[in-house]
Amino acid sequence: MNRKTKAKYEARAAIIKALAHPTRLFIVDHLAKEKTCVCILSKMVGADMSTVSRHLSILKSVGIIEDEKVGPQVFYHLKVPCVLNFFGCVEAVMKSNAEAQMELVR
Repeated sequence: MNRKTKAKYEARAAIIKALAHPTRLFIVDHLAKEKTCVCILSKMVGADMSTVSRHLSILKSVGIIEDEKVGPQVFYHLKVPCVLNFFGCVEAVMKSNAEAQMELVR
């Protein structure tokens, strides 16, 4: 594998790794619907603001979300909505796995 190809796969892995947490998946789903500040996300997730800020930082570092300062608050929103297509694919795999499991018990 050449250096350029390796870098491409490493970049893909970094994005997938950033999504690999239930809280971050929830945040991405929510931000697809509306811009939200960390204070609201903290209440929704049930975690302190520093923990949610860390999750947001990880998502922002790979380019999935971005922020916008409005007065004293920072609002986050989905930068690349096509990430939701990936969720659809994951759910298709989950459905396929569930169907395979059902076949085993029949």
